[in-house]
Amino acid sequence: MSPYEALKLLGPGIVQATVDKVNIIRAKLKATQDRQKSYVDVRRKDLKFEVSDRVFLRLSPWKGVVRFAKRGKLTPRYIGPYEIVERIGLVAYRIDLSEELSRVHDVFHISMLCKYISDPSYVLKTPEIEFRDDLSYKE
Repeated sequence: MSPYEALKLLGPGIVQATVDKVNIIRAKLKATQDRQKSYVDVRRKDLKFEVSDRVFLRLSPWKGVVRFAKRGKLTPRYIGPYEIVERIGLVAYRIDLSEELSRVHDVFHISMLCKYISDPSYVLKTPEIEFRDDLSYKE
């Protein structure tokens, strides 16, 4: 039987009911997407860095790879701080990496960066310790 003959037998009522259900599903999906977008927009912040700003670099979570001699929850999330050398486009930055990271490409997406805010109170000054000849010291 051709589709047109089946349409005559089933009638336009079933087709209209199906179209109505598809429209209801689309409306519910749109409402769900809008709700999720409103949740994300609350936490979203526009990041913009300037040249010579200092940033931390996010490490990608690779499973099973031991980086910086730590494993599991104690692995560092960020390394740095590094200085931004150049802005490339709207969301990419060139960073001045250290010598041990010389094999890594030096252009990163803005999502991989975290702003470094320097605070002099976090810098700890170590007192000078005078050692004796037998490598002991006075507390």
